[in-house]
Amino acid sequence: MESSWLSPIDAYCERVDPSFWAEPLNAVTNLAFLIAALAAFFYWTRRGRGDPASLVLIAFVVAIGIGSFLYHTVPNGITVLADVIPIALFIYVYFFFAMRRFLSLSVLVSLLITIAFLIASFAIAGMLPPGFLNGSGPYLPTWTAILLVGLIVLRIDPATGRRLLLACLVLAVSLTFRSIDMAVCPALPIGSHMMWHILNGVMFYIVLTAMIDATGRGRTAKAP
Repeated sequence: MESSWLSPIDAYCERVDPSFWAEPLNAVTNLAFLIAALAAFFYWTRRGRGDPASLVLIAFVVAIGIGSFLYHTVPNGITVLADVIPIALFIYVYFFFAMRRFLSLSVLVSLLITIAFLIASFAIAGMLPPGFLNGSGPYLPTWTAILLVGLIVLRIDPATGRRLLLACLVLAVSLTFRSIDMAVCPALPIGSHMMWHILNGVMFYIVLTAMIDATGRGRTAKAP
């Protein structure tokens, strides 16, 4: 069991050997997450002080950057958890607060919808064939959720709705680059996965500032 957890994983075009810096671009571009978190933190200091929920979400983005760096330098069963767990935490915690702040739903209703979203996401991921979209399939429920929430919020708060739809567009392009990484490998040995990191940094900044601004406009729901 221990050896399987520590066995090297080769899942990206850029990696050609198990060495630490075998994915230099995939590793270094994780700075995009840290830059997004830092920029969002400065935005929070100007607009969202007194909003611990947004600060927690910013911390999750820092954890995403660190976890992804570990996975792209020492890829194994342990570091893959460091990669995916912070992403999952960000998705579902953000979704919960989106229900509270963007749609003004109660804590109970927001929690129930979030649980339903989580169950549906895992169910859909379990039904996808192995290697579907180069492993990008499990992110499709998240993309769909951003799209649907953005369209709903567009009628309530056009500014926030447009930002969520912009984030949805950026994520669509990002997912495309993630999905074609191995397909473009013969023609582009560095692959395209690094664009997943760079564009997701942009997407995280957009959704974080949307959450912070929701607080500033008085749509704040007190963190539990």
